[in-house]
Amino acid sequence: MAHPAFNSSAGPYGPITASMSRGFGLVAVICSLAIVGALMALNARESGPTSESARSAEARATAAVGTLNFSQAATELAAFHAENATYAGAALSPSFGVTLMRGDAASYCLQAGTGTTVQHFIGPAGSTAAGPC
Repeated sequence: MAHPAFNSSAGPYGPITASMSRGFGLVAVICSLAIVGALMALNARESGPTSESARSAEARATAAVGTLNFSQAATELAAFHAENATYAGAALSPSFGVTLMRGDAASYCLQAGTGTTVQHFIGPAGSTAAGPC
């Protein structure tokens, strides 16, 4: 009578039975999923939407858009001043993305943004600064 080789799983008493191999496969799949989940969590913390680099990039983009909006609105207000010799009574369309907070005979203050991203521009020859008017 021939005996199966010692490292064979072909026999009923082989070293690796069917139930052992199924259990090992399940453990391997669970471990793989846990590792992938941990790596995804680490990656999201470093480069996800709430990461410091993403928030910084968003703040820089908001500042750049605000500066463009201020310059376009300043051009409109300069035309109003050329016609009326004052900034008082000027109105800006909502399409500019800024609000005219104050306008008098010689100057004006534009404001854009909400919350912590509020910026203002004091014109006519000012520069963009953080905070409200």
